[in-house]
Amino acid sequence: MSTPPTDSPRHPERSPAEAALTCRDLHVARDGVPILHGVTMSVRAGSWVSLVGPNGSGKTTLLYALAGLIPSDGDVDVVGIRPQRSTRRTIARTVAIMPQRPVVPDGVTVRELILLGRTPHIPRFGTETARDAEVVDRVIDRLGLHDFTGRTATTLSGGELQRVVLARALAQEPEVLLLDEPTSALDIGHQQQVLELVDSMRLEGGLTVIAAMHDLTSASQYGERLILLDEGRVAADGPPARVLTTDRLDRVYDARVEVLDRHDGRAVLPLRSP
Repeated sequence: MSTPPTDSPRHPERSPAEAALTCRDLHVARDGVPILHGVTMSVRAGSWVSLVGPNGSGKTTLLYALAGLIPSDGDVDVVGIRPQRSTRRTIARTVAIMPQRPVVPDGVTVRELILLGRTPHIPRFGTETARDAEVVDRVIDRLGLHDFTGRTATTLSGGELQRVVLARALAQEPEVLLLDEPTSALDIGHQQQVLELVDSMRLEGGLTVIAAMHDLTSASQYGERLILLDEGRVAADGPPARVLTTDRLDRVYDARVEVLDRHDGRAVLPLRSP
């Protein structure tokens, strides 16, 4: 994977103290079952927030509610856009989501799939421009996908497809990037490369990242702030050192762990039963 260039287009300038995303008293129910219960959060522009919590705690539901993809009650504001009251096209110009289980159209090539990320920027009944092609080429280069561009997307492995879906999200040139388990199908080398790439884009261009992550160590390394969800409620919110404690992880995850302090964050190691 090539090193990201430093001349990438920047997002509109925002004060570091300005919130890129806020939600207040957010409630979500699916099939009549309450999933999120009054979640309130404010995310500073240009920051990385890691969402952590056990399976079923509401991480994915929260991401989809923030993107306006599922109905919700409460107030959500993403860089001045109210997803519950806006069209998908309007939202997609500002917010991109990388789903854990993407739906891929039959017969589409990798390049065509990445180009779909430009759809919100292409006028209705219009066609892609040289600018759209340039953005796609840059993303392909950043993610090292040159060898895959002509392949049918449905023939890719899980890890390869995950990188392509991230490329599609980045091709939207969003201000806010929502990641749902972005490295779940990747080997350790590609995990590091993908997370470093996203973080470099955040640091260079002011991208705001909210990532649901199972790996607590990676969540701590990249997230300046962790939000721990438990049964659809915020159980803890703050720097990794304050959120990732042995007592709290034992209580929320029902897990025996050792938490180590390192220069790049906290490392969470599972312990075998004595």
